[in-house]
Amino acid sequence: MDEERISHLQELQSNIQCRFNNPAILNQSLTHKSYANEAKDRNLLIEDNERMEFLGDAILCYVMTDFIMEKFPEYTEGMLSKLRAHLVSENILASIAIKSNVGNYLLLGKGEESSGGRSKKSILADCMEALFAGIYLDQGLESVRNFIIQNFLPYIEEATQRNFIPDFKTILQEYAQGKLNCTPIYRVTNQNGLDHEKIFEVRLTIDQTTYGTGEGRSKKEAEQKAAYHALKKINIDGLDF
Repeated sequence: MDEERISHLQELQSNIQCRFNNPAILNQSLTHKSYANEAKDRNLLIEDNERMEFLGDAILCYVMTDFIMEKFPEYTEGMLSKLRAHLVSENILASIAIKSNVGNYLLLGKGEESSGGRSKKSILADCMEALFAGIYLDQGLESVRNFIIQNFLPYIEEATQRNFIPDFKTILQEYAQGKLNCTPIYRVTNQNGLDHEKIFEVRLTIDQTTYGTGEGRSKKEAEQKAAYHALKKINIDGLDF
């Protein structure tokens, strides 16, 4: 790499607040296949970031899955899947890239450059995944986990604040009071495990009829799952969890 490229990479590391031990790894994560293909025409062998993108996608899904499972113990598998799909989407990945001006540091072929490749969401999103892989290869899993959580936390908070994931207990209560003229009742029917590892079992009844059961590491989690199963039993239109 020439001095100008090294200087550009130093700027990017300041922008993303992450210092690489090996700048060559960072450089590869920013190398689009169009640049590598044009280099071949000049008999130069340059590796693009596609394999790193593949690895980064897997790392992102693992880190995000682990984090939201821990942060939202009351969420069902369907709720977690929908939240994760939203968070790892192209739009959010591209948004994170734009905030740090990552597009300015991409290595693109002339054709991709002239067609506005630096601002294409697909390219920016792929580059962020390659960057995750680069941090992992350069510094290990804990560093890339911290980097991912730091950048995604505002989007996680936004998703929960705007009720991206619904409160099933509230939905059920509104339905039961409006349609059935009753209030759901939740009763803990069993507790298993040590104090710090308890599993709660909850039964949900409406007008003395059992509508759902649930279990979880907290009463809140168990109640949410019981309400979820009740809503599925009632088969309310639009419930896609």
